[in-house]
Amino acid sequence: MGIPIALQLYSVRDDAAKDLLGVIDAVGKMGYDGVEFAGYHGHSAEDVKAALDAADLKVAGTHVNLSFFTDEKFDETIAFHTTLGCKNLVIPWIPKEKRDTDATTTATAAELTILAGRLRDLGFRTGFHVHGDDMLPLDSGKTAWQILGENTPDDFIMQYDTANGMSAGADPIEPILAFPGRGITEHLKEWSGEHGAAVIGEGDVPWARVFEACESVAGTEWYIVEHESYEGMTPMESVQRCLDNLRKMGK
Repeated sequence: MGIPIALQLYSVRDDAAKDLLGVIDAVGKMGYDGVEFAGYHGHSAEDVKAALDAADLKVAGTHVNLSFFTDEKFDETIAFHTTLGCKNLVIPWIPKEKRDTDATTTATAAELTILAGRLRDLGFRTGFHVHGDDMLPLDSGKTAWQILGENTPDDFIMQYDTANGMSAGADPIEPILAFPGRGITEHLKEWSGEHGAAVIGEGDVPWARVFEACESVAGTEWYIVEHESYEGMTPMESVQRCLDNLRKMGK
């Protein structure tokens, strides 16, 4: 069996905001293996889990803002994702002031290391989703991506995003190779001069090399499709086409 493919539901965020449970059903019918969440639009964990089961979808993970790990919200966050059966709680964004120098980024890595240990004890993993400016050099010449990876534990997920990296001029492959075994979930997003300017397989990302890096070095357990541009197609049509193209590539 190959690596399963999930859809990051941010790709169809307007549809999900109107009818998350209906979107889950539609994504299952498209042929995706799972989903990664970017919010639950007021639905209970029980209702979302029932929709996933009915659609025969697994939950590859979720994006959880740092604010949901505060002492006031921590227990609620854990309870929700325990019910959902979601073990990969990836932080989608870190405020710029917490990663704009070597010192601030190292301090943030120390905070994330504590969080990773706290979650590990409860059976969860956390990690970090890269954006373009995380690939720009800081005062030492290292990037925030490098510093966070070098100063967090081996089970801290380094979730690369092919288009986000390329938007900052980063190599689409090297950042995946930089942290062996830590690309547990990887975002597949096409780049063609801008984010999502083409659906997956119809732009500039060297997909064969990406797959080789994920499968030989990164330890990838889930490929996660994210798409952000819909010229001539609806969001749902575009993510179907992304999946169809991946299947044509043997995924």
